[in-house]
Amino acid sequence: MIRSLHYTLRTALALVLLMHAGHSVANANLTEALLDSIERSYVRVYNMDSIVVTGTRTPKLLKETPILTRVITSEDIRRADATNIEDLLQTEMPGVEFTYAMNQQVNMNLSGFSGQSILVLVDGEPLAGETLDNIDFTRIAMTDVERIEIVKGATSALYGSSAAGGVINIITKSPKDPWTLHLDGRYGHHNEQRYNAYHDLRQGIYSHSIAFSRTSSDNYSLSDRDSHAATRTISRVFGDQTWMAKYKAQVDILPVLRVSTRLGYFRRSVERIVDTPERYHDYTGGLRGEWDITPNDHLEISYAFDQYDKSRYQRVRSLDIRQYSNVKNNTRLLFSHDFSRGDVLTVGADYLYDYLMSGNLDTPVHQQNFDAFAQYDWKVTSTWGIVSAVRYDYFSEGNISRLTPKISACWRSTPRCTMRLSYGMGFRAPTLKELYNDFDMAGIWIVEGNKDLHPESTHNISLSGEYLSHGWDFIVAAFYNRVFNRITTGLPYYKPDDPRQLYLTYTNLGDMNVYGAEVTLTKRWDCGLGMKLGYTFTHEDITDGSATPYMPTRAHSFTARADWDHQFSRSWGINVALSGRAFSSVDNVEYADLYDISAGTRSVHYPGYTLWKLQASVRLRQWCQIQGTVDNLFNYRPDYYYYNAPLTTGTNFLIGLSLDIDKIK
Repeated sequence: MIRSLHYTLRTALALVLLMHAGHSVANANLTEALLDSIERSYVRVYNMDSIVVTGTRTPKLLKETPILTRVITSEDIRRADATNIEDLLQTEMPGVEFTYAMNQQVNMNLSGFSGQSILVLVDGEPLAGETLDNIDFTRIAMTDVERIEIVKGATSALYGSSAAGGVINIITKSPKDPWTLHLDGRYGHHNEQRYNAYHDLRQGIYSHSIAFSRTSSDNYSLSDRDSHAATRTISRVFGDQTWMAKYKAQVDILPVLRVSTRLGYFRRSVERIVDTPERYHDYTGGLRGEWDITPNDHLEISYAFDQYDKSRYQRVRSLDIRQYSNVKNNTRLLFSHDFSRGDVLTVGADYLYDYLMSGNLDTPVHQQNFDAFAQYDWKVTSTWGIVSAVRYDYFSEGNISRLTPKISACWRSTPRCTMRLSYGMGFRAPTLKELYNDFDMAGIWIVEGNKDLHPESTHNISLSGEYLSHGWDFIVAAFYNRVFNRITTGLPYYKPDDPRQLYLTYTNLGDMNVYGAEVTLTKRWDCGLGMKLGYTFTHEDITDGSATPYMPTRAHSFTARADWDHQFSRSWGINVALSGRAFSSVDNVEYADLYDISAGTRSVHYPGYTLWKLQASVRLRQWCQIQGTVDNLFNYRPDYYYYNAPLTTGTNFLIGLSLDIDKIK
């Protein structure tokens, strides 16, 4: 509605001004300036009053939600020009780092929590499959993403297991205009190619969107400048090829009744071995019905299916041999009631059927998860708001059950100043892989499942303050997490009957404290200049002295972005942006020889690093945009390529072109 009103006012003003302006250049420039002023004002208001859903599961204005929610907007996504979620988060979020395993599988660390404790959702639905206990981040392309909502800290009271460290909810686009057609492509170093297409349609009661993405990059070698590295290094980066296609449709059967469906397919191919490339497939589908029973009562019923497979393709025999499959079937019932004074009651329940097949299992395994939750959003006064929630989860494997509460308070002393305080309990039940899967890790260790694992539990406290003034947005937040029974692999050992093979078993380790603080500052001026700064401090305190399962968290991280956007005329405009991220150094205790633990451990120092990117884009006649990027602007290269170093070979030049066909006139 806001967007429609904006276009209506803009068109009306344009007609009035043109009727009185004649055809002089001065008046034409005046018209253009006034229209641009409206555009900028609209963007500012729209961002301040944007609606988020992740923190409370029901739509709520960002400035009023008691749960501190970070939003990466569609404008942020456009400016970042990221290919997938990994690229985007590293650019936009301080405290996010991606590290690599020996076979270059990716692990995410978000403010002290690894990927298995961060729940990643697409339109509120969980994803199947994992690699190194993380989802496959390459499968989330930015082609059809509208915005991303991030809630740090324990959110298990609303989202259950795997949300002990936070939630990342990717919200896809919904049609707003009669039709759109967007095409874009980009080319860079190492034969990096990206091609995207997005189309949507809205006609009467029917709307749909179709998205397609194709990416590819070549394998390339890395050369250490320091040949005396004190840790394990990476000598070759494996490129890949990905294909993604999505379809989403909605029918408004009645003004109060809507039905939507979605289908998706993803494939990634990696050629570590030419004759037997690795393949990763994902199949998604879903059906959702929404019914506004009364103006104050809303009911939603949904079903989601996701299947993630891994296979080896034998070129000689033309056979694709599946080695792994994880399938999730999730059914949800969600009801909300709005009270006359502004309070909202939300109740819901989920049933999840989780299936795992692996070549490392004698037979496939499965488990059932049932949950029920309730949340009350209480508008105490015009300045005070409290949200409380509780959830019950039951897992069939091990008969695990858990009750998790959360309570958050928001105080808006003035429209400019907001304080938030939150406590939440999180938990993570052992996955089927951690319970049953035994697998060979690159010939070094045999990792064994453990049927006697206990769930992880987390207590999270966060406090934040936000101040808005004359376009400035300043946020400072502090958080503390107490983690019990952390699930990870234990220390390597030899079995008496197999003295030459090392084993690792999933186990529950001791207590752990994670605490830190974040500061963000954003500002946009009417002249088109904008900036965004972010800093995060994170500290891990492992009370039992055990090693972390992955690279430890870097204590300090920083992101910065400055851009200038100007529309010179109706025919052309420009955007220039400089962005960067920096991480502090970190020390880690590691085994000197993975194949011989009797060699003992050593302390390894991993240096900090800074990467900068310069981007420029020229808009031509509203429908064409030419983009140029200088990635790694200052040609940074690590002395040696360790597992949490950026795998860059130096400055990378990228060129791109995007077309909005529907805007051609």
